[in-house]
Amino acid sequence: MIFEVKQFFRLLFYSIIFWSFAFCAFVLVRYFGRNQEQVKTENLTEIVTASQYLIFGVVLGVMVAIIYTVVEFFFDKYLSKKLHLGLILLVKSVIYLMFLIFSLTFIASLAEAYINVDFPNESLWWKSNKIFWMVTAYFILCSLLFSFFRIANNKFGKGVILNMLLGRYRKPREVERILMFLDLKSSTTIAEKMGHLEYSRFIQDCFYYLNRIVGKYGAEIYQYVGDEAVLTWKLNKNTTKNIDCINLFFEYDYKLKKHSKYYMKKYGVVPEFKAGIHSGKIIIAEVGTIKKELAYHGDVINTTSRIEEQCNEYNESLLISESFLAKVDLKKKYKAVSLGNELLEGKRESLKLFAIHKSKYKKVSKNAIFSKRNKT
Repeated sequence: MIFEVKQFFRLLFYSIIFWSFAFCAFVLVRYFGRNQEQVKTENLTEIVTASQYLIFGVVLGVMVAIIYTVVEFFFDKYLSKKLHLGLILLVKSVIYLMFLIFSLTFIASLAEAYINVDFPNESLWWKSNKIFWMVTAYFILCSLLFSFFRIANNKFGKGVILNMLLGRYRKPREVERILMFLDLKSSTTIAEKMGHLEYSRFIQDCFYYLNRIVGKYGAEIYQYVGDEAVLTWKLNKNTTKNIDCINLFFEYDYKLKKHSKYYMKKYGVVPEFKAGIHSGKIIIAEVGTIKKELAYHGDVINTTSRIEEQCNEYNESLLISESFLAKVDLKKKYKAVSLGNELLEGKRESLKLFAIHKSKYKKVSKNAIFSKRNKT
């Protein structure tokens, strides 16, 4: 709940900045396009200055920002899964149109009282008013622009779209990242039981709850590969902040178990996920021209994938590497159980792995280690 409140006010903050700037720009263009508005009074002609007009740009921008934030936040959080896109766009359009009529009528009344300019505000004035439809078209264009940046920010991660626009990834760049490979347990068995169509709906339902919490823990979803998701975080020098990836895994697991009745009733199975976490230097570069995207390259990616595969061998849900364990402060919330050295597939050197449990976890992991060693 606290996170959702923070999300709301963060969106509101950026909306106020964006829409205030957008409508101030519109007001200035309108103002200088018609030179200076002259208002006839009883004794002289007063000149309405640009600064007086800008006040209305700010007021309109703030009003639009508030309603825009409420509508977008409400639809994203509560209706995006229940309604199809066409109906969502239709309902939003009706809401925004009604609000524009109300807000522009209010601004017109305010302008008449403040600068003595006669603006049309009689009943149904907006139907044939060119300025109103000009503002409406401008609002649509600005909404598309703002939505583009929001979608791009969600897809690529915070600040990445700006770096792409500046061309910083045209040449490969080396960065330090935390990677998590998150995969569905027993995916082959579940897929064969459900069939590909039902299985696709099942995966959609599973990742819905993942998407609800990625922002809370500062995660970026690099890509979805079938029933697997690859998440990344910036590696922080403060080891207490690197625990976010572990927190995300256990909250996601909790949410799936919390909705176990729903999954059991609809699909006949409760999803369980396993994950591997590793960190190190990777290369980020733009690839492609037709379907351009950011690609991650490096040994860290292959190693993380191999760590996640070991979850089945050790009968564990979350495994991390020794190198990442040295960069994270587990506090008293979690404990790391050593599983010994493991020679991962395709590797020449063995890697020490650890299973992460909640501190109250009662499972004896030595049985899993013994079982694993007997197989080998």
